[in-house]
Amino acid sequence: MKHAIPFMLVAAGLSGGFTAAQAQTTGVISGVVRERGTQQPLPGATVLLEGTQLGTSTDENGRFRLTGVPTGSYNVRATLIGYQTDTRYNVNVTSGNDNLLNLELRQGQELQEVVVTANRAIRVATAETPLSVQRLNVEEIKSNPGGNFDISRVIQSLPGVGGTAGTGGFRNDIIIRGGAPNENVYYLDGIEVPVINHFATQGSAGGPVGILNVSFIEDVTLSSSAFEARYDNALSSVLQFRQRDGNPNRVQGNVRLSGTELAGTLEGPLGPKTTFLASVRRSYLQLLFKALDLPIRPDYWDSQFKITHKLNDKTTLTALGLGALDHFELGVPRNTSADKEYLLRSTPTYDQWNYTLGLSLRRLLPNGYLNLALSRTQLYNKVDLFEDRQIGDETKRVLRTRSGEQENKLRLDVNKTLGRWTYSYGAVTQLIGYGNDFRNRLRREVLDASGNVVQPAVNVAFRTDLQLVRFGAFVQGTRRLLPSERLTVSAGLRTDGNSFTDDGRNLLRTLSPRVSASLAFTPQLSLNASVGRYYKIPPSTILGFQNNSGQRVNRSARYIGSTHYVAGLELVPRPATRITLEGFLKRYDHYPVSRRDGISLANLGGDFTALGNEAVSSAGKGRAFGGEFFVQQKLTKNVFGVLSYTAFRSEFTGQDGVYKPSAWDTRHLVSALLGRKFGRGWELGLKYRYSGGAPYTPFDEDASRLNYATLGTGILDYSRLNTQRLGSFQQLDFRLDKKVNLRRVTLDFYVDIQNALLQKGAAYPQYAFQRTDDNTAFLTTDGQPLLPDGSNARPILLANDDALVTPTIGFIVEF
Repeated sequence: MKHAIPFMLVAAGLSGGFTAAQAQTTGVISGVVRERGTQQPLPGATVLLEGTQLGTSTDENGRFRLTGVPTGSYNVRATLIGYQTDTRYNVNVTSGNDNLLNLELRQGQELQEVVVTANRAIRVATAETPLSVQRLNVEEIKSNPGGNFDISRVIQSLPGVGGTAGTGGFRNDIIIRGGAPNENVYYLDGIEVPVINHFATQGSAGGPVGILNVSFIEDVTLSSSAFEARYDNALSSVLQFRQRDGNPNRVQGNVRLSGTELAGTLEGPLGPKTTFLASVRRSYLQLLFKALDLPIRPDYWDSQFKITHKLNDKTTLTALGLGALDHFELGVPRNTSADKEYLLRSTPTYDQWNYTLGLSLRRLLPNGYLNLALSRTQLYNKVDLFEDRQIGDETKRVLRTRSGEQENKLRLDVNKTLGRWTYSYGAVTQLIGYGNDFRNRLRREVLDASGNVVQPAVNVAFRTDLQLVRFGAFVQGTRRLLPSERLTVSAGLRTDGNSFTDDGRNLLRTLSPRVSASLAFTPQLSLNASVGRYYKIPPSTILGFQNNSGQRVNRSARYIGSTHYVAGLELVPRPATRITLEGFLKRYDHYPVSRRDGISLANLGGDFTALGNEAVSSAGKGRAFGGEFFVQQKLTKNVFGVLSYTAFRSEFTGQDGVYKPSAWDTRHLVSALLGRKFGRGWELGLKYRYSGGAPYTPFDEDASRLNYATLGTGILDYSRLNTQRLGSFQQLDFRLDKKVNLRRVTLDFYVDIQNALLQKGAAYPQYAFQRTDDNTAFLTTDGQPLLPDGSNARPILLANDDALVTPTIGFIVEF
């Protein structure tokens, strides 16, 4: 915090110096108002800035433009007779960039109900997904304390969302209501994006830092149950990232410089019917963490673009892309012990690159629209691990991975509205390629003094090249019933298959029906419920695994199944206040279980390399159940806030059929956010997160002592699987912003501190043998060299609970 004080003084000085300029600055709000169900533009809609006399109406193309708006924060409301009101809260108007909005109105009650329907403005549920859904707009993401413009980290503050256990809050893995991080799917403007984080775990998900540029994002919607049938391969959630279009009127952009990164964004028109958005970002987190004397050394680049071209009044073509280049290693801090230094030097180096490219065509139809999307994603993963960081010495190699995945996907969906009916249908096909050159030394050969083999080496090595086709289809229908349409019922059905697994062509095996309903008791209170069946194909790391004989032993792997039962109440007492209470139960079947040790993969947690490079059976079952309370207050009188609490259990079975806590079973999740806007461009935010202690498996002391010299790690005692728990995870994040608006430029100075109270992060302990002070050998009880069986070693259990604080001071220039 010592650097924050001079920053605040400078910002205060700038505030005084530019007060006169700010009083005269204005900005622009423009955009389009559409009908949600058909995506048709709505002419004649009224767009107002709440609390002011400023407003306008949309033209024949549904477009509006408000100029001369005094800089500041506004709630923007769109209304039209016969439609439900849409309000966009906390829209920051600056002089540097035009503010571009896409507003969508749903068909609703007639004129006499306008006062009532205004209370629905904060609701984000749809007829198909009436519950377990949350939405964040761009300002909530940008100003999120501790988020540091990282969408993945911001999402972790939503109800029911936790992080990966045992990582001390370092990773961005998204754990939804006790499900694994690879149970989520991500869509960027309708294009599926398998990887949204740097340093992702192959076969799973997550990673320490998000890829997506917040400057592109208009809003993010999280559905943690009741997904529409159009979405395949989702077991826990669907996250939809909606990007805005580039500014059609002028070239504008921003540059962001902070203690962790340098990022630049540019946008504007390429022609009368074409706009673009483009950005590039360079991290220097590795320099910050080195300066803070932390062992973590993440180093990355990423870039992103979007081009939108309007072919005619009814057809829009969008091209988008994003990519990342990553390098990760652990360095040795100046302040460390010999034992920890040895472990740090015995960790892998990690290189990865990935990209997604997509083309999306939207065509307006009578009473609806169709989407056609073609995309390609590729990921390359390189991992090397040598004993004691003796890179290049193949006799010291522990792990070598050279793996890659390619996905080419074609998706079509048609969406129609007919009176009280809404229906959609579509299909998807996908060509997947996976290759892996994998070598892992599980145990080194041990010889006695005479050169005889006491313990043979245990190695896993294979090279695989897998090609398969995935395909699926869906249909969904929704009907509004009862007078005043108080009851809405939606039902969907999808099926999926593939060309590789033994039962992949049997589409009856993956029939997944789902139904949801919403009953409005009053205009403010509704009862919502859903039940649905969902399927996910095992990851390519499992399907492509080959044993030492070259056999693909996981062809018999089944689609992972999950059935969700959810019910809850939603209360909207005021237009800007939303309260929900929900209970949920998820039942899993055919979950992958390791044939090597009989443990469910859900009980093993996540790491930085890959999940699933082994033989598995589909014998596992699982269950996750609990309750969730959520209160949201949108911006009112310069204050906004969120409070959520989730209590849950997450348990899975291995080969023995006994339910045991999963790696994600933290039991309790609490999230609270409070924001306050002051005068003259000042804004303060606080965010608190709490997670209960994660379960973990203790070490087998005898086996660990016997094998550490050849393995380099301890051996877990799976007879006591997940019987112990780490301490709870707590973190308070702080953010202070100061905006200065000049004539055509906006300066945003900010301080962002993650873990401001220096709470220790609970992470898994590590087993080791004590080292000498000069770190050249192991300490022994008899002063002699370490024996192969470790009988003269001095075992030690290293705590892994350092407090990780990330202070960031930076600024943004909008022009």
